[in-house]
This record gives sequence, C-alpha cells and structure tokens, in this order.
Amino acid sequence: MGSRLQMQGDESVLLRVTHSNLKSFCADVHFSLQMTIEAVKEKLWKKCGTSVDSMCLELSDDMGAKISGLSDNLRPLGFYSPQDGFRLHVIDLDPSSVTSGGWLEDTSLVEKYNISEEAYDKRDGTFRKFKEKLTHQNPSANETKISDNHMEKLCANIKVGDRCQVEPGEKRGVVKFVGQAETLGPGFWVGVQYDEPLGKHDGMVKGTRYFDSLPLHGAMIRPDKVKVGDYPERDPFEEEEI
Repeated sequence: MGSRLQMQGDESVLLRVTHSNLKSFCADVHFSLQMTIEAVKEKLWKKCGTSVDSMCLELSDDMGAKISGLSDNLRPLGFYSPQDGFRLHVIDLDPSSVTSGGWLEDTSLVEKYNISEEAYDKRDGTFRKFKEKLTHQNPSANETKISDNHMEKLCANIKVGDRCQVEPGEKRGVVKFVGQAETLGPGFWVGVQYDEPLGKHDGMVKGTRYFDSLPLHGAMIRPDKVKVGDYPERDPFEEEEI
C-alpha cells in the first residue's frame, strides 16, 4: 500500500549511485518513481558506461543496509519504496567491460602512444613545426628572448645596496632597484642613485616609483652597463693640484 501511495503523481527520488568497478564514482542522481528498472539502467548506462544487459542493481538504505536487488526490469522504481539518500549500487557483470581493469580511473594503466623523434620531425602541423615557422618569420623574437635571458643572468649578480660604476662615464653610485620595469620597456633594469647629480629623476619614472633618491641623482640602466664592486665615493678634491 505504501509503495502505491509513493508512486502517485510524477514524484522523484534522489539516490546516491556507486559502481562496483569504479571506486571513485559516486553521484547523486534524480530518478522518477514511475521509471521502470530497465529505464533506470538506461539512464545509468549513460553515466557510468556499464551496458544494460550487464548491469545488476542493488538498493540500500541511508545506513548501508541492503533492501533489495532490483532484478525485475519491468517493475517501476517506486515499487521498491526508495527514499532520498538511499544508495543504488551498480554491479558490472561483464569481465570485459570498459569499466573493468581500473584504467578509467588510473591513466597510468593505459598504454601510452610513443613516436620517435625522426617520425615526429616528418609530420606536418605539429607544434614543433609551428615554433620553427614563427622563428623563421620573426627571428628578432628569438634574439630578444636570448637577450632577456642574458640580462636576467647579469641581474643575479647585482643586489640592492651594492656599490657600482656605470658606463660610459664611470659614474659611481649605489644600486637601489633590480628587476623589470614595464613603464620603461620589456626586460630587466637596474636603478642607481648616483653620488652626484648626474641622473634624470629621483627614482620615479613615468608615474611609477621604483626607488627613492635625491633629485637628479636617479637613473634606470640596463644591467650590462652596470658593474658592481669596490667603487667608493670619489673625493672631489683628489685631482686638484697642491
């Protein structure tokens, strides 16, 4: 009597679906109580890959206790009085099923396709051919990349606080900034505060402050123009005659 009452109208139930072969498969699926068990299997086939003919269903309550096997394909689901939160377990009886062996869940079990370097080079439309084409069409892009890598390596030996000398002119100062400065252009830059007012700014360039220095003592220079080391401030009177 309870089953008939539950089947009235277009009622549905939310069941937790699990699978015998797919340990990580767990889905909450809505089913109409009017659906036949065969229709339930058809819906599950699209979700888990087990064929209808190889599928066996078991219904358990929300505590894990088995209620019944759903063996009669012509009976409606509501006949078994399922409730929200009950578990519908799919058992795949086909030993050669696509769900067997675990490879649907563990891709390391799948045999990988390998191709030799020689065979790959002979193929058209590969990513390698695309990169070669870009380099051929725009060789300056590759040269820019090499230059950026060189400048980055130079920056690795330049640290904020280092004493330095800038070429040309042998202007001396202290390193105040090392890194990229988008407002100036791509690549790497070194910010220097000169000992004398030989610069162009106070560390602010095009609205962006990269460091603080005295007015007209700041400069942004490419790393290959900067040498760090023992470069003390010059004595302004050292070259005067006595």
